[in-house]
Amino acid sequence: MPSHSGLFTIIERAARKAAPRLRRDFNEVQQLQVSRKGPADFVTQADQRCEQTLYEELSKARPDWGFLMEERGEIAGDPTKPRFIVDPLDGTSNFLHGIPHFAISIAVEEPLPNGKREITTALTYQPLTDESFWAEKGRGAWLQDQRLRVSARREPSEALIATGIPFMGHGDFVQWTRIFGGIAPQVAGIRRLGAATLDLAWVAAGRFDGFWESDLKPWDVSAGVLLVKEAGGFVTDFRGGDRYMERNELLASNDGLHSKLHKMLAQSLR
Repeated sequence: MPSHSGLFTIIERAARKAAPRLRRDFNEVQQLQVSRKGPADFVTQADQRCEQTLYEELSKARPDWGFLMEERGEIAGDPTKPRFIVDPLDGTSNFLHGIPHFAISIAVEEPLPNGKREITTALTYQPLTDESFWAEKGRGAWLQDQRLRVSARREPSEALIATGIPFMGHGDFVQWTRIFGGIAPQVAGIRRLGAATLDLAWVAAGRFDGFWESDLKPWDVSAGVLLVKEAGGFVTDFRGGDRYMERNELLASNDGLHSKLHKMLAQSLR
């Protein structure tokens, strides 16, 4: 069994406490598909209930830490201490439509002496499959007790790439279409599964060979970025730099494919 910190134990315990209610709510939302009003309000409540459980459990263990949460926004803590970045339900549209592909995402962001911050602990938990993708800085990435490594594929023609597609009110359709046109003809396939934190976890696990998306928020990607890095992968913005959080754009892959995918992406945006 891999060793992990007491902090990770706290994070995983919080996620597992929130998960049963989320599973029950998912079963309920499938039944609500037949109602006239639809399940949208119910899903919002499920999201909020899950976030409340996570907040209670994490703040109980670390009362002086801050939070950045999808629903509640930023909750200030001691600025010299780490903070939790939480997405209680990544893949809300999947949940809403009864599609069993969503996850709880929790990351720990620590302040550095130079004023910057870095992600040091991450969990992406899929409540329906009971898959716990986790990473701690310098300790590798794991699925339960199995060490994760990004895929070893080197040729784009063999690569399966994940993405997120812009939708009503979100994203740049023109930019995405240009990138898709530059990458899709040169790879084995493109997938859009609708949960960025799981897409990145699957890159770390070698299920996907790469991933790109823009218009993402910190709670969408913080855990997944550490998973990919600790599994031996690379994460950059669309310009090949490390400002993916600032620019809200992200390209992740293994060491053999990343430069090739970046070249395709960059050429498509010229």
